[in-house]
Amino acid sequence: MKRIVSAILCFSMVMAMLSGCSGNPAVSTAVSGSASSKGEPKKVTLNVMMSFPRFMDQMQAYIDQFKQKELAEKNVDVTVNLEMPSSDQFETTLKTRLSSNDAPDLFTISANADLATYQKAGYLMDLSSQPFVSKLYPNVKKTVTYDGKVYLVPFESTIWGYLYNQDIFDKCGITVPDTLDDMKKVVATLKAKGYTPFELAFQEQWVPQLMTALTLGGLVSGSNPDWVKNMYADKASYKDVASIFDPIDLIMQNGTARAMETGSEQGCTDFANGKAAMFVDGTWASEAILKAKPDMKLGVGALPVDNNPKNTMINLATTTSLAVHANTKEKETALDLANYMLDDKDSSKLYKDLMFNPVATCHNYDQYSWAKKASAYVEKGRAYTDLVLPNAVTDEQGKLLQSYYLKKTTKEQFIETMDKTFKEANKAAAQAKG
Repeated sequence: MKRIVSAILCFSMVMAMLSGCSGNPAVSTAVSGSASSKGEPKKVTLNVMMSFPRFMDQMQAYIDQFKQKELAEKNVDVTVNLEMPSSDQFETTLKTRLSSNDAPDLFTISANADLATYQKAGYLMDLSSQPFVSKLYPNVKKTVTYDGKVYLVPFESTIWGYLYNQDIFDKCGITVPDTLDDMKKVVATLKAKGYTPFELAFQEQWVPQLMTALTLGGLVSGSNPDWVKNMYADKASYKDVASIFDPIDLIMQNGTARAMETGSEQGCTDFANGKAAMFVDGTWASEAILKAKPDMKLGVGALPVDNNPKNTMINLATTTSLAVHANTKEKETALDLANYMLDDKDSSKLYKDLMFNPVATCHNYDQYSWAKKASAYVEKGRAYTDLVLPNAVTDEQGKLLQSYYLKKTTKEQFIETMDKTFKEANKAAAQAKG
């Protein structure tokens, strides 16, 4: 009798298993809601191209978490083909793929440099209605928005202003200034206490150019928001923003000696060793500074450009960001992956592991102290999007500031040359298009 009962039970179990594998359409196509207890999972393949191969291990681990989540919650078995070409090959490879029938479902581009170009080409899906958008800090959201619509998930960003030595500020009883007059008082206090206010390292032209980036960025974003657009239309002039020389003069006249003989690395070392209290350089210099003095207390402040504190803002640039191809055949799963990049539970660890700045309200993790100071400006809405100027214009600004420091170029000559350079860049761009 026991054998009969046992045989019946075995037969029942086998039939149940066969029934479960019968391919019930109602089960196998269920890709939303809670996990299904029956049926084979739906199989989906996503092709993903990312531009930071140095983070292959971190991204692969995070994508593996996504795959587990999709299987558990949506009964979707996702295969992700992750490609990370070297940085010197990525853009060419991506453009080739996008222009063929082999376009990736998701791919990274620079929000600051490439958003408009790729959107106009029709490669980007509108992500404005996706859940992650409501989590973005307002200033970050602007960097991934074009023509009123969000097209990218922000990844890597830079948040920078001038650097300062927190120990020197504390010893002198100085707080971070919000106006140009306040900065002048800071300079006077430092000099009275025996400190040189600014580190000057102008041997390489890109370093003095940072002064133009910060002063133009604050002034234009705060008081003259149409200036860049009008410059591209040959309807504006550097005369309109000539007040940028007020903070630039203050820096140059109160800095370390032998600026043209000091390179960026030496400048970082000198600054770390207390030869100056402030340094107009970005947070990317932190590694070199801390290498010279690991226990240095580094701060980041927004450079005042005039006496309107609303124009005293931090520079925010979103670089590497994730896009969903407008014509992906796996839209639902591709969007799931895009949203998972800013998952409430898991994304904080990812961004911390990548050492990226927080970009959304879901991010809650410890940052370096100087990164916290910079991020605080963003969270308060005191940040502007890095200005997009022609490369020739940026290069010429650096050269002219070196010459201006050496008193070989006047303000009037700077303005005249920059207006000419911008117009020539516009003409070259127009000829290239047509």
